[in-house]
Amino acid sequence: MASEHLPSEFDVVILGTGLVESVVAAACSRVGQRVLHLDRRSYYAGKWASFTFNGLLSWIEEQNKIPAIEEHDWSSQLEEGEDLIALSTREVSQVTNLQVFNYTSQSEKSRKRISYAELLKEGRRFNIDLVSKLLYSRGSLIDLLIKSNVSRYAEFKNVTRILTCRHGNIEQVPCSRSDVFSSRLLSVVEKRMLMRFLTSCLDQDTPLHYQDFAERPYLEFLQHHKLSENLQHFLLHSISMATPDTPTATALMATRHFLQCLGRYGNTPFLFPLYGLGEIPQCFCRMCAVFGGIYCLRHSVHALVVDKGSSRCKAVIDSQGQRISCSHVVLEEGCFTQNATPTRCVSRAVLITDGSVLPSEAEQQVSIVTIPSESPVRLVELCPSSMTCIPGTHLVHLTCQSLGSAFQDLSPVVTRLFRTPDSDHHEPRPEVLWCLYFNMSEGLGSEVSELPANVSICLGPDGSLGHDGAIAQAELIFQKILPGEDFCPPAPVPEDVLYRGEESEVSSSHQGEDPETSASHQGEELDGSPSHQGEEPEANPACQGEESENSPSHQGEEPDASSSPCGEESGVSPSPCGEESETSPSHRGEESETSPAPSGEESETSPAPSGEESETSPAPSGEESETSPAQLEDGTQG
Repeated sequence: MASEHLPSEFDVVILGTGLVESVVAAACSRVGQRVLHLDRRSYYAGKWASFTFNGLLSWIEEQNKIPAIEEHDWSSQLEEGEDLIALSTREVSQVTNLQVFNYTSQSEKSRKRISYAELLKEGRRFNIDLVSKLLYSRGSLIDLLIKSNVSRYAEFKNVTRILTCRHGNIEQVPCSRSDVFSSRLLSVVEKRMLMRFLTSCLDQDTPLHYQDFAERPYLEFLQHHKLSENLQHFLLHSISMATPDTPTATALMATRHFLQCLGRYGNTPFLFPLYGLGEIPQCFCRMCAVFGGIYCLRHSVHALVVDKGSSRCKAVIDSQGQRISCSHVVLEEGCFTQNATPTRCVSRAVLITDGSVLPSEAEQQVSIVTIPSESPVRLVELCPSSMTCIPGTHLVHLTCQSLGSAFQDLSPVVTRLFRTPDSDHHEPRPEVLWCLYFNMSEGLGSEVSELPANVSICLGPDGSLGHDGAIAQAELIFQKILPGEDFCPPAPVPEDVLYRGEESEVSSSHQGEDPETSASHQGEELDGSPSHQGEEPEANPACQGEESENSPSHQGEEPDASSSPCGEESGVSPSPCGEESETSPSHRGEESETSPAPSGEESETSPAPSGEESETSPAPSGEESETSPAQLEDGTQG
């Protein structure tokens, strides 16, 4: 059986490859822990995944199926003084109210130029996220990517515009100093008032005095400062991204964070990873594999073996019936309850459109739009240069807190901003080619009253725009497992690694030479070493094979059993990509020229964010701008 190939003992066993689980796996593996990372699905990243268009259609079909409940008796695996905690044998569905609309088969009079057949044919070039988030340029995720050197596995694009919807029209929000003074939406007086207010938010010497309003609504505070309705709208909905009832202290903290992130990599505070958010968990999975982590998809944990005396988990029983000893267990949510109920839900919509909500001379725009309503809607529009959709289309994500079904919450916004069969627009609007609505839970209710002390539960993505909650959760779990250890210390730079045998060759070939001459020759030897050929540092001999040449592939197509990273059903792979990338649509295929190799050479091959401008200066609005891992590190100096 495939599980016979698995070692029988690990330090940490992790079930689920979402962002939190993947960061914990990378952090543990980096400091020398033996990590077994499993996922019951056939793809990485769980609820954080990115799918091709065809893969998303397969995912939709899976959500409509009711998996059978498997029952097993693992009591024969127990020894004296042990107890068994059974886990759910199937994935708890956290997606409801799925509705799909295909508008590509309308009459020939339609101005649409892309048919459904073309969407299917070019489906591998789409990368569609299940969750919609952005990376704050001074957020905890960017800081962790830079600190751990995981940033070299990914490439990023600046969000070029922050937009808002007022009186049914889409307008650009002035954020930076240059935007404020070039805006035609504000009068000269409003520009001065806005700059004075924003400067006071950041100025420690003359801070805003808000103590009397700390717990009062932010809108009252803005009105107290006699700001115009224009400025109130921009500050409330697009800069603090708050609601009128948000406490002033909370909204001002969000405003300050927004302003601190401006100008680090571009003229907005946000970055977006090329090929979708599903890349980020896979980048951390790759780091874990580089340092010896073992990965198995379509492989699960069915039970925990608990010592009655210490009340600690001492082993797990996997889906193949193998008992695997471990010191710590990390589980994704939904493992303990067959019918868990979500505590909160977000409404999501994914649109493929034939144009932008705000056309401009620069076609390649990544935009975020805030739409005030009873439940404020956040819209993120991605262009083809983000590697998430094909030329001639835009990929649009809408998110809000659920009041009803996703269709009830979001279809009025879609009808108002885009052209659909239900719309009645006389002015030009981008047309919707294909649309998906669904509700996704933000977290499940408490599953068990008491867990063994060495078992941790990872929550899924929340409805916020950033990733701070997920990274804080991962660090908390890591410190619980390894108190006092450094969280995700930097991985060795490939150019600085001496491979086995090289050190002795260098020392023997230069014995007796002058120290300065010897050091010089050693530098030359390093320049010709394999580390300069784009190889991965040999942090662990067991994982140098496939891992140093392959990156985690995108999700979307069901891998066949022969190409699974888990043998027949779930064999052993020292890499989170390995054979899996042969059947999963990978962006490292056709588009590998635009993606930096994980060898530390990104700064030579990646385009600068804004032509010849410095890395830290804001890029001109609308100009094509991408941020490479090397530039992420440079941004820390800005």
